[in-house]
Amino acid sequence: MYVVVSALTLVLVIGALVDIITRSEDQVKHLPKLVWVLLVVFLPFIGSFLWFLVGREYTATVGSFRVRTVQHPEPTRVDHRREESTEEQLRRVEREIEFYEKQARIEKLQAEAERRRLETQ
Repeated sequence: MYVVVSALTLVLVIGALVDIITRSEDQVKHLPKLVWVLLVVFLPFIGSFLWFLVGREYTATVGSFRVRTVQHPEPTRVDHRREESTEEQLRRVEREIEFYEKQARIEKLQAEAERRRLETQ
């Protein structure tokens, strides 16, 4: 009986160590790979059980493709536009200010026209 439990624990530990070592860093969750290896070596049964339970990212197989079950955020996009000079930035800001001032004036005139229309009724 003890031989069977020991053999199963040894298979579990070896399987966990091989799985940890062969996985890439982005497929390892919660702790660095080295910490997982040490956890499995020093606490064989508990460490292996925790590794398979929460330490690795599981993938699903669809046809011949492996699909990750955890979504990672998209990488940040690099903007390849030319940098604006300070003068260009100031001109752009001034145009924006003019636009919003015109919008505010239009809204004010529309409100005044609506008020006059209501007064004449």
